[in-house]
Amino acid sequence: MTSATQAATQPATTATVTVPLYRLAHSRTGDKGNRSNISVIAWHPALWDVLVEQVTEAAVARQFALRQPRQVTRYLLPQLQAMNIVLDDVLDGGVNDALNLDSHGKALSYLLLDMPVTVPAALAPHFGGPPPP
Repeated sequence: MTSATQAATQPATTATVTVPLYRLAHSRTGDKGNRSNISVIAWHPALWDVLVEQVTEAAVARQFALRQPRQVTRYLLPQLQAMNIVLDDVLDGGVNDALNLDSHGKALSYLLLDMPVTVPAALAPHFGGPPPP
């Protein structure tokens, strides 16, 4: 087999980069009782498929392992290139019960946005947010 034939039969490798989620999306956080809602909104529609593939319920649960969410539920809003992540039992009881400084959970979006994602390098022109340090 010639090298040209070998090249044609082997799949091409796509260069990737690993970046924090904040390069692909921005976020807002809300709360209701002991439940936190974190929205994830793509900076560009071209980034949506990567978000759906990698910002899964299991990946979010791993990112929040120290907060020990009882359940993580993801709701996709594809027409907006956004998703809503709902984390149950992560606010130490909620605003009326928590003694922590962030009883509303506003800082939780930053924990999520720090999650590493692997992206095809060709999508880098669509990144938003500040470059990683």
